[in-house]
Amino acid sequence: MSKGKNVLVAGATGTTGKIIVDLLKNSSEYEPIAMVRKEEQQKEFESQNVKTILADLEKDLSHTTENAHKVIFAAGSGGKNVIGVDQEGAKKLTDAAKSSGASKFVMLSSMGADDPSVSEDLHEYLKAKQNADEHLRSSGINYTIVRPGSLNNKDASGKIKLEEKFSEMGEISRADVARTLVAVLEDDIRSNQTFEILSGDTEINNAVKA
Repeated sequence: MSKGKNVLVAGATGTTGKIIVDLLKNSSEYEPIAMVRKEEQQKEFESQNVKTILADLEKDLSHTTENAHKVIFAAGSGGKNVIGVDQEGAKKLTDAAKSSGASKFVMLSSMGADDPSVSEDLHEYLKAKQNADEHLRSSGINYTIVRPGSLNNKDASGKIKLEEKFSEMGEISRADVARTLVAVLEDDIRSNQTFEILSGDTEINNAVKA
């Protein structure tokens, strides 16, 4: 028996994605569906009683959202294929979510995606994220775009600071980013909004509802 709304997690095998899947698995409202590319990854999640779907962000994604009420895009190519995965993969998943009637699409973006010229090293990546974000915004699906600062692997603090746009750069843990992505899954929380997050002093639920 399904206990709640199905949330498709793209990037489920990544560091942030695994935390998202765990948070959803332990929530009373949501049920994760881990999107994976390989059968051994599928077996690993299924051994933890997590539903999976086999899909590759560089290929057809039209089947992936059929049973998903909501989608979290937390995938990334790690710089290997930013156009194919970070940009086009996100755009294809947006289109699939829209055509299957998903009620919310939560996008993990990045600070700097509004102005890729801020970083020469990351320009291609930030441009890909910008294009993916703009596609989501114009798609007509209910969305929230979350743009964290530099990611680290510290433990979750459960606290962030949130602004539409920060004047300073900063860091945040992947664990707190994952918690923020889950916290905005409700349809009416930060609906059709884009914001930036850094580590801070405000409880995540309070920050996203402010």
